[in-house]
Amino acid sequence: MTAPTVRAKFFVTNKNYHHSGHDDTNQSAEISFAPVFGSYAGNKDKEENLQWSKYTPHGELKMTVTNPVAIEAFELGKAYYLDFTPCD
Repeated sequence: MTAPTVRAKFFVTNKNYHHSGHDDTNQSAEISFAPVFGSYAGNKDKEENLQWSKYTPHGELKMTVTNPVAIEAFELGKAYYLDFTPCD
């Protein structure tokens, strides 16, 4: 039996930029996320947020990103879906 994919909904709470070396070419950022909740203002779908936060009221995700394009893709305060799919 294949395990189901689980969809999470988190929003960006912080982007902490880091630089290494003597120039800006070695940039990275630690990006922090928290789960959306019923009254999350950054998304128009309040019913979806209420349903999601009923089962996942708290959590935290932090990741360090070194790809400049990916760093800029995450906007502070914006919500994103995270799909967890089992690896074979």
